[in-house]
Parts: sequence; structure tokens; C-alpha cells
Amino acid sequence: MVKIIADSTCDLSPELLKRYDIDIIPLHILLGTDEYKDGLTITPEEIFRWSDENKTTPKTSAPSLEDTVQILEPYVRERRAVICFSISDSMSSSGNVMRIAAAELEAEDLVTVINSENLSTGIGLLVIEAAVLAQKGASAAEIKTQIEALRPNVRASFVVDTLTYLHRGGRCSGVAAMAGGMLRLHPKIVVEHGKMDASKKYRGKLASVITAYAKDLEPQLLTARPGRVFITHSGCDRAIVDQVRTYLASLGVFDEILETRAGGVISSHCGPGTLGVLFIAK
Repeated sequence: MVKIIADSTCDLSPELLKRYDIDIIPLHILLGTDEYKDGLTITPEEIFRWSDENKTTPKTSAPSLEDTVQILEPYVRERRAVICFSISDSMSSSGNVMRIAAAELEAEDLVTVINSENLSTGIGLLVIEAAVLAQKGASAAEIKTQIEALRPNVRASFVVDTLTYLHRGGRCSGVAAMAGGMLRLHPKIVVEHGKMDASKKYRGKLASVITAYAKDLEPQLLTARPGRVFITHSGCDRAIVDQVRTYLASLGVFDEILETRAGGVISSHCGPGTLGVLFIAK
């Protein structure tokens, strides 16, 4: 059976990783001079605390070649086909590290690297689809073909509670961040063609903003692939998450409504209180 591996930005829960037998290659997070492995040696809460104390955001970097080789090696030794998913190549060199690791192991014939052209559970949706195909006995070539056909149909967006983290990371001017705070603006960020872009701006309290955001997605949600939808957040109030879950359930479209927490890399850039609804269009 083809082995499925993804980098840590896929934001899949430990339960889902176990259910679908997925291995994770961690990206790195730098808090000043201290380096951590995403999802292994640091939590988003520790990142938020450090960021607020230092008035800056952490730097994030691709997985180390050493870690990547170490994770791939046992499967290469077994001569087992592997598919690796990376965060969008335009956001990180994670996929390139995977390709170099395959070359180091002289296993380019065994290791297929797929550029997700996405982030967070926008990647996770494709990873699970690949794992389901692998469990059904599909070959690496068959999985690659089907996943690349699905890739343009992934719908990944999220609403940000605060513009502070986007400003600290250089993705939003100080004036815009300050004005956004005063006006209680919450931008919707959409991932398209492998890049993030600001879309609609919502105004008001986060609970009402997220409800409006979810309802704006309704035409797309009603015609989505029915398998699964993700609610992925970086630490939202429980009542807000439950509200979104209840709304999605009321549509009667999805077999599974999955909730996951954004990992360290994603949280570093979007800050606390961010929530997204992610799914695949038909």
C-alpha cells in the first residue's frame, strides 16, 4: 500500500493521522534564537505568548533535510511507494526539501512529491483523499492523477480576528492594522492558485462575523463534495465553533464535520481567534 506523508502545515488532528496512517514531517519555528519543531516541541499558545511579549511574529522555515530523510528512510528501505504533500511551493521550500531527501536516498522512483498549492486543512483535505485511495489499493501514479485533478477544487478560506499578526509578519501595514482594530474589521483570507489574498472585510464582533462568513459560503457548501468539511481554528471561543458546526450540520450536505486546531506555523502568521471552513467543490 502506498504510504502517505505530509508536512505539519496540513493541520490534521492526531486522531485523523492515526485513522488514515499518515506520517508528518515538521516545519521549524524560530522564536528569536530558539528553534522548535512544529507540533512536537512547541504549542500555538506558547507562540502567541512569545509573540505578544516580543511584539513580533516567529520566523518559520521548511523541514530539515535530516528529519525528512529520517522519516522517508524506513519506507524506502521496504521499497514502498510514498506520496509526500507539501504546503504551497510559493509559501515554503518544504516540497523542495522532500525532493532533495528523495534524491539523497536515491529513491526518486519511489517518492512522489505533490505541491498542494494550499495550506492548513486545504492540504489536509487532499491528504485524506489520497489516504483513502491508498487504502483502496490505488497506485502512486493513480493517486497523483486523481489528487491533481481535485486540487483546483479545494476551497480554503478563513477569517482573522486580529490584524496584529499579519502586520507583525509584514503582510499588513501598521496603519491598516490600527484602523482595523478600531473599526473591528475582520478580513476574509482566501487561498487561490497557491497564494493567500484578502477578500471581503467583515465588521463587528467576531461571533457575528464568523456566522456571516459561514453563511456567505452557503451556495458553495450546498454543491460541495459530501465527504467532509473542516472547521479549522487557532483557538476560537467554544460557542463560536459550535455555532459554525450546528450551521454546517443544518445544511445536510456533509458526511463528516471535522474540527481541527491550526498548528504552530499557521498560527504564527494568523494569530489567535482565526477560523476557516474548508471543503472540496464538486
